[in-house]
Amino acid sequence: MIEIIHFLLTYQCNYECDHCFVFGSSEAKGTFTLNQLKSVFAEIAKSHSVKSVYFEGGEPFLFYPLLLEGVRNAYQLGLSVGIVTNGYWATTKEDAEFWLKPFMGLGINDLSVSSDSLHSDEYDAKREDCAILAARNLGIPTGTICIEGPEVVNSNNYVNKKGEPIVGGGVRFRGRAVDKLVKGLPLNEAKIYTSCPYEELMNPKRAHVDAFGNVSICQGITIGNMWQEPLKKIIENYDWKSHPICRPLVEGGPTLLASEYNAKNKKGYVDACHLCFETRKTLINKFPKQLAPKQVYGLRT
Repeated sequence: MIEIIHFLLTYQCNYECDHCFVFGSSEAKGTFTLNQLKSVFAEIAKSHSVKSVYFEGGEPFLFYPLLLEGVRNAYQLGLSVGIVTNGYWATTKEDAEFWLKPFMGLGINDLSVSSDSLHSDEYDAKREDCAILAARNLGIPTGTICIEGPEVVNSNNYVNKKGEPIVGGGVRFRGRAVDKLVKGLPLNEAKIYTSCPYEELMNPKRAHVDAFGNVSICQGITIGNMWQEPLKKIIENYDWKSHPICRPLVEGGPTLLASEYNAKNKKGYVDACHLCFETRKTLINKFPKQLAPKQVYGLRT
């Protein structure tokens, strides 16, 4: 049962990171309106399972009033709240405190600030420090998310027992990472990726929601549209066995997904996400309701 809702408050971002799951950029479409935000919280209020929400993107601070209102709504429902940000707004400690002060006392349990060079050529460690210092001064729990560029750790043994690559850095090869970061990395045959190492698809504990209405349990794998059906009903009625993408992933991982739909096989894949993402991209027109939105696959909507 879903316990955490991640709001993709916007797909827009002032950066275009090479490892971005959702192809965030300044040109990306899909930002919540105030009414949409409130309607989702009205649905969450009906659910007894959701205990926590996160606001992310894209970059949620680009739509500051909307982010603040979302945090207030979550607080009023007694939910735990987290925010993921690249910290672009923390130009000085004083400025960072000015941005964060309105969030004091609104139940934020985690302010996660990106802390790595993959967050564009404009990444500035000083901004990260300013954001963290300001948050701590205001009593807001904070931490960092650090994902470094992929690096082969052991060239003689490319995968571990789970079929995950022996590649350092923490990048998952879906979204823009497939276009930008695969070159030069060791590739494995599709047949070894017989499970999904990252997502719990049988009984997911978290879901992402976006302004298009998509309810996703992995970026680009949707289980319903909340503008067409109540979020509470989508969560309660989810059945992996009847989902054309989740069923093969549960039963045999990306390997089965690719073979079941006769997806064209490339020379190899860096990790399970890589095979899964490439396979799903070929199936978008076949399963438009289950594989959405197109822009998280790098395609125009």
